Amino acid sequence: MPTLASEKKSPRAPGRSGRPAPELIFGDLWEFDPAPETADPKLKARYELFINGQFVAPKSGKYFDSINPANEQKLAEIALAGPADVDAAYQAAKAAYDGVWGKMPGRERAKYLFRIARLLQDRAREFAVAETLDGGKPIKEARDFDVPMAAAHFFYHAGWADKLDYVAPGRRVAPLGVVGQVIPWNFPLLMLAWKLAPALAMGNTVVLKPAETTSITCLKLAEIFQDAGLPPGVVNFVTGAGEVGAAVMGHAIPAKIAFTGSTEVGKIIMRSLAGTDKKMTMELGGKAANIVFDDAPLDQAVEGIVNGIFFNQGHVCCAGSRLLVHEPVADLVLAKLKNRIKVLRVGDPIDKNTVVGAINSKEQLGKITAMVASGVKEGAEMYQPPCKLPTKGFYFRPTLFSGVSMSHRIAREEIFGPVLSILTFRTVDEAVEKANNTAYGLSAGVWTDKGSRILKMSTELKAGVVWANTYNKFDPTSPFGGYKESGFGREGGRQGLLDYCKLV
Repeated sequence: MPTLASEKKSPRAPGRSGRPAPELIFGDLWEFDPAPETADPKLKARYELFINGQFVAPKSGKYFDSINPANEQKLAEIALAGPADVDAAYQAAKAAYDGVWGKMPGRERAKYLFRIARLLQDRAREFAVAETLDGGKPIKEARDFDVPMAAAHFFYHAGWADKLDYVAPGRRVAPLGVVGQVIPWNFPLLMLAWKLAPALAMGNTVVLKPAETTSITCLKLAEIFQDAGLPPGVVNFVTGAGEVGAAVMGHAIPAKIAFTGSTEVGKIIMRSLAGTDKKMTMELGGKAANIVFDDAPLDQAVEGIVNGIFFNQGHVCCAGSRLLVHEPVADLVLAKLKNRIKVLRVGDPIDKNTVVGAINSKEQLGKITAMVASGVKEGAEMYQPPCKLPTKGFYFRPTLFSGVSMSHRIAREEIFGPVLSILTFRTVDEAVEKANNTAYGLSAGVWTDKGSRILKMSTELKAGVVWANTYNKFDPTSPFGGYKESGFGREGGRQGLLDYCKLV
């Protein structure tokens, strides 16, 4: 804990000695000393494509830079794939499926998945630092959530690989074949695990493209695949921007494509694949409602709200970016939130004291800034705590907007930043109506002391996940996915496995 820098005497609070006891003033706190994570991320100066079990140079010979968003310095060069590279990756995946992986008994595939999970655990600190340097998220999040949860997904699906006869009781399942996958920049390593583990457990092979701004942990995971002895071609990584993703999605070989990203890009992909027989799953945008009733444990709710939007810089599709507060406690909740975000430390994400790290890229920072400006222009009341931002890097202060109505852009559109829009409601029906008044339907939160109200809300909220008196809790055994423009299909649990198989 920080040491209190000031205290004063209070005549109303005598101590045991009879003298007035000091009254602690929680205003001026001594600064924390820097506490950077010191583990070596073992970064290479250049990362190649991973095709057929080997790191290979792109046929074009072109590379692009991966930038550390915390200080704008170059981390590494990443290979830029072209159509020929994508085709080579798919040919390798098809050969691996036809020759090895598709024929391998599930109990043998399980050994590889288990080995990958253990190797990832062995290199957990290294991967956490690499994730933080590449993406800007605080080291505490990468260390305590992203890496352990990624390993947990491989462990969980290793357990399923020899039990696939029980995935669909009364039916037999078979792998689809080759799968194409594209993942976003907000959870690079965890999204890899979400996508790869169920596909591999079911017997499919994969061609995957990570986000261009966060490719490093993906390519580091390829090193683990080599160490684990994964047969060549079972997993292939191609890196680059949107054109590479389009080539992965539009190739003729894959029997299924899986995409996590923006709703706009998801719609483009669906239009391009219309009329084909490809299976699809989409996990798209969100504008989640976190709903606080007057009987909720307010201090617990405030922590859940802060965890749902600020601890991850709002870089989560399911971030609780809309707060709906019962009118009787609206002023109190707002006051508590202001006090809470005053002490959130914004800064270098590699520092273990940091709570709000760097925004992923300059482009994303520009989008957040523009959305916040629109909130001010449309008349919402903005609050930002006074805090000193680093002079280099991409940072944004935690931001609250009160006096927000459903007509405001900040209440309708996904921001993907540490920005919370606060609305109020009077009745349960009004809360449900406002929460559902969005094109999205990925997640929601409910804070109340009444179990019956939780059950009612969980059935009436149009969201794939509804958390009760908590927020942003995940588990490999639980399915995750959305409705409406938040996508379709599920990842995690038995339901996620069903999206990577065919019933025979």
